[in-house]
Amino acid sequence: MTTITLDLSPDTYQRLLVEAAQRGAPVEAVAAKLLAEQLADVSLSERERATAVLRAAGLLTELSPEEKERAARSTATLEEVQAALAQGGGPTLSELVLEQRGPKV
Repeated sequence: MTTITLDLSPDTYQRLLVEAAQRGAPVEAVAAKLLAEQLADVSLSERERATAVLRAAGLLTELSPEEKERAARSTATLEEVQAALAQGGGPTLSELVLEQRGPKV
């Protein structure tokens, strides 16, 4: 491990103390973790960062084994799927959402 010395503003240090207290960890450990997380994000692509954020929020999950098997068995091409969806008729999802929201005030 390498040791560094940081000059922090009183406000930044106070926020770091609060964060450490909330996590129940030493200030040094919290600072090291925050730096590591921030620097790790820099190396990720925009897509990888978005995926990580969605996964952390519980909005992105992995397919179940059954879903993976079903996807592997599928023989539909993109064009066939687009054609099937185009046959649906009726309003688009955007139109339904706008209708449910009601008129702008």
